[in-house]
Amino acid sequence: MRLFRDVAIAVCAGMIVAFLFRSAAFATYFIPSESMVPTLQVGDHLAVSKFAYGWGRYSFGGGMPFQLNGRILGAQPASGDVVVFAHPVDGRTMIKRVIGLPGDRVQVRHGRLFLNEIKVERRIDSRYSYREYEGGVATVTRYVETLPNGREHTIVQQSDQGLAENTPVFEVPAGELFMMGDNRDNSADSRLPGMGYVPMENLIGRADTILYSKYTCEPEQGLACALPRSLTAIE
Repeated sequence: MRLFRDVAIAVCAGMIVAFLFRSAAFATYFIPSESMVPTLQVGDHLAVSKFAYGWGRYSFGGGMPFQLNGRILGAQPASGDVVVFAHPVDGRTMIKRVIGLPGDRVQVRHGRLFLNEIKVERRIDSRYSYREYEGGVATVTRYVETLPNGREHTIVQQSDQGLAENTPVFEVPAGELFMMGDNRDNSADSRLPGMGYVPMENLIGRADTILYSKYTCEPEQGLACALPRSLTAIE
């Protein structure tokens, strides 16, 4: 009887530890949209580090059962991190790339990103067509963009004159972040009033690893489809 009790206690303790580890340290997320193409595709499953920026009110699914101001053991993301966060308007779970930190001035002019009045470097990597998850065939140019801190990531653009390719100057307030998707013509992000700046207390974690993907690359019109992806730029 005592052996049975000890085994039951051990099993329960292990389940509690596993639950706390998943809830407080890591979580997995599914990508439902194309806003982070080519870095992430619809169907990717990610491992997200919750302790990278500390813990806030959205760190545990559904929000905290009590009011939490600020973050526990909070840390500021780096420019270029890909982060999971709660949408500041409706609370939906989102994933974007951190482009502007508190105090930064962010602007897009004719498709080119400017940070603190400096044009961010980009170079053409390739041009290809792919079939969108929900929609037709999109022909895009893939660029490698280099942020002022030296971090590189890939973006795609159909045009330099898209809906959000010419913006006013955004001055990022203290305690908030400016987010952008890597699919620059197909991302509802901080350039648009529907999202705006994202408070750091809304952070859930940093996307670290693509665990697996159901995405299959289908070439269109004889052109190569998207190149292989990785999260090496957001370590």
